[in-house]
Amino acid sequence: MKKISIIGLGLIGGSVGLALNGAGVQGLHLVGYSRRPEAAAKARVRGAVAETARSLAACVEGAGLVVLATPVTAMEAILREIGPILPEGCIVTDVASTKAMVMRWAAESLPQGVSFVGGHPMAGKEVAGIEAAESGLFKGCTYCLCAGPGAAPAAVETVVSMVNLLGAKPYFVGPAEHDSYVAAISHLPMLVSTALVSATVGSSVWREMSRMAATGYRDTTRLASSDPTMSSDIYTTNRESLGRWLDVFIRELESLREGIAADGPELEARLRRIKDARDLWQRGGASLPETAAEPSGGWGRFFFGNLLSSSPVRGRRGR
Repeated sequence: MKKISIIGLGLIGGSVGLALNGAGVQGLHLVGYSRRPEAAAKARVRGAVAETARSLAACVEGAGLVVLATPVTAMEAILREIGPILPEGCIVTDVASTKAMVMRWAAESLPQGVSFVGGHPMAGKEVAGIEAAESGLFKGCTYCLCAGPGAAPAAVETVVSMVNLLGAKPYFVGPAEHDSYVAAISHLPMLVSTALVSATVGSSVWREMSRMAATGYRDTTRLASSDPTMSSDIYTTNRESLGRWLDVFIRELESLREGIAADGPELEARLRRIKDARDLWQRGGASLPETAAEPSGGWGRFFFGNLLSSSPVRGRRGR
């Protein structure tokens, strides 16, 4: 019996459990923990976990792999609590949207003999909770990985194997790079979406204007419906990178405003260049480089059984 513990049974934790349970690997035993008993009960009923624990200690006891799927700011206390009681050889990973602070907390709290491999699936929804979890949430998505400095190679392989089982594509990236990149392409869009809603609903004519709001407004503001606790945690744990990208974005808005005021042909040419750049990205023209890497075998294969071990690992192993 190979025990996997999932701490946090919301959208992401629940989806991890559903995907692993649906992968058909023999001998896996998924145990979950949530500070909300109703979420734990729903996760068990939905089949995301086979068993729920009443405490963190009971959840991680005897675990070979622990997945942290809580809001990011909760992870510091969780790592501090479970560190002394994790079994030798245990592997800990997470799904947090920011990596540098989580990696530091793990280094401070986890003992020697326990490997930490940070993770972040580039997938999700604007709705939260176990009710929204689905087994196919990670299919085809990029799954960022940051190996801790003391992580055993077999532990890294095990997490790569888990990512393959989820249907995602592993991509190794350093924590500082990760936080800078996601600040631009994930966190900034959430903040821009929120700012647009705040600007419009605060208008004295919002009641009338809202009747005219259609697909453009709906699609652009979708991320403003994200869980506020999750969003706040993301912003505060990645404030420096997000602040830098906010400065860039504000300068871009100011430049576009100047172009609109100038009322010249340069504005259309600039808009066309921007459109072409986005169209190229959608066609895959700005895809990330990749290098194939064959997992070496060992504990990861033992833990998960016969996996898709020939799947390429994207990106570079952390610097």
